[in-house]
Amino acid sequence: MAFKRILLIKPSGRHGLSYVFDLIPIGIEYIAASLEDIADEVTILDIEMENRPFKEVVAESLIALKPDLVGITMSATEHSEGLEIARMAKEHGTATIMGGYHPTAIPDELLSHPQVDMVARGEGEITMRELVLKGSPEGVPGVSYKDHDNNIIHNGDRNFVEDLDSLPFPARHLRKHTYGTRLMRNREYDVLTTSRGCQGRCTFCCEPTISKGHQRYRSPENVVKEILEMVSFHDNKPLSIDITDPHFMGRPDLVEQMCDLLAPLKLDIRFGIKVRADSVAKNPEIVRKMISVGIEGFEMGIESPNMADIKSVAKGLTTDTHVQAVNNIKKWGGNAGGTFVIGLPDQTEEEILEFPTYAKKIGLTSTAYGIATPFPSTRFYDDLNAQGLIYEDDWNRFDEMHSVFRSDHISGEHVEELASICMARFWTVDTFIEKERMRLIRHGSKRPLADFIDEKVQELRYSLDMGSQLRTNDLGKHVVSVIEASADPGVESYTRKVGVHNIIDMSLFLRLLGKQTLQLTLNSKGEAVTSWILRTTPEEVEHIQVIPGKLDQSTINMELDLDDFGFGTGRDPNILDSVRMIGKMLASNRGIKKQLNMIRLLTAGGMELTMGYLRMINQKAGKGSTTRSDG
Repeated sequence: MAFKRILLIKPSGRHGLSYVFDLIPIGIEYIAASLEDIADEVTILDIEMENRPFKEVVAESLIALKPDLVGITMSATEHSEGLEIARMAKEHGTATIMGGYHPTAIPDELLSHPQVDMVARGEGEITMRELVLKGSPEGVPGVSYKDHDNNIIHNGDRNFVEDLDSLPFPARHLRKHTYGTRLMRNREYDVLTTSRGCQGRCTFCCEPTISKGHQRYRSPENVVKEILEMVSFHDNKPLSIDITDPHFMGRPDLVEQMCDLLAPLKLDIRFGIKVRADSVAKNPEIVRKMISVGIEGFEMGIESPNMADIKSVAKGLTTDTHVQAVNNIKKWGGNAGGTFVIGLPDQTEEEILEFPTYAKKIGLTSTAYGIATPFPSTRFYDDLNAQGLIYEDDWNRFDEMHSVFRSDHISGEHVEELASICMARFWTVDTFIEKERMRLIRHGSKRPLADFIDEKVQELRYSLDMGSQLRTNDLGKHVVSVIEASADPGVESYTRKVGVHNIIDMSLFLRLLGKQTLQLTLNSKGEAVTSWILRTTPEEVEHIQVIPGKLDQSTINMELDLDDFGFGTGRDPNILDSVRMIGKMLASNRGIKKQLNMIRLLTAGGMELTMGYLRMINQKAGKGSTTRSDG
């Protein structure tokens, strides 16, 4: 059989914490690049970027392209959708092959379905190239397939690609869509891989099975060459790049060389990386260089403040290492992010609720709380499966946002609620201000209030979108829990200490607003849940408070009812809903004095928005430079 027309598909069902920033199918772009010179046609279909039902998109592509081979990259949460795509391909007489972490872990289960012909295990570039050249899976290392008698055959494993520089750069020119992220709307978005594998042995991670603790690296020269190609591909526009490596600083000397090559180029790029805390702790000077060239977002696997938890997952770190790593990042204004694993078999509710407290104590500026998920082929999965503790058989729920195994201490439903509460207890006002303080250290200039608020609104919408996808049945309940948990007495002491006006440019807003006690209250079923209180003078923000209930004394009130937002109803608020909510806020201020104060607030806010709009126009007019800016 000849494979001349090849369709590579990324399904749309990828969700959960592991895939928050996994927007671009870089894996199949690498494979496409390795096939272009030997195939008549290679097409990439990213269903996640389509605005139509996936069946409609796939059917149209199969008819138009008439592929000989359909390759599907799959995560656990795309299990069902991937199988449906394969079924549709088989109906068109097309050979099918699946690849990625999930198919590599469960090739027998996938091959038990009649629509799956082959599975590519591990790295796919050379495997797919040999398969296409040969036209048959027989004898191709790294391929599992079914013979004519429907027996499953597992060819031997393929050796790792040791010389990563030998691989062609991903086929970005085959993209049909422009990728972006709400969190950096003023930048184009891309991803970059500088190494493969990880030295870690974490029991819950797929990497030890896939890479067997063996990490391989591209040369700094090769990486920078691709970065410059990416800049050209994006027409020299400001860029946000996520580096996909599980452990970016596996070889600190290579990272330093890469920084030395990037420094004189002065590219306007913001990089985000995943890295082990011990590497960050041991290399403060390299961390300084990283942040100076735009590598400013650090995501570290903190996992837990409890050594018993850390030992149970074979993380091999200490809490002292966490502290030193955070200090090294924040000294130069980097974003010190950390991920925590909640719901491990021996964890209690009391221990989990201490996680956000610990995160704040060591100075993290961003966190995520993933529910312990036993992915197939990991030690964690094997241990739980041997004890008969895994009760969920729907792979689509293996997303680090749902509980899928039994625990002696906490119910699955409550673990999911605890994840929301941990997020709320960490992401309080002081955390947002501290993150902004890091930006001030990096760039040396305060950002206007309107820009700061716009960014936070986008982040809130992003969080709500994720919540609505994952908690369709009880989103309203989770939102109330989050709002209740966000009350924090530490906000007042922090904002008194740092002075919000010293971090955010709000001089015009404060002059127009004057001396006020501004209170925003969120109600549920007519009762005040939580209030945010801002005390101002014409020159400064005295402090911010976040309290349960509400204050009786304020000069400006703004009240909103959570029921008006339609959480859990599947309906987004429309224009009439927005007008109704604004009307409620205005009606919260009874008496001429409070109404006049409300007018002052609206005037101050309107002026800030106007100035922000003018800045946006000027920024758009000046876009196109590759030099660094405050962004």
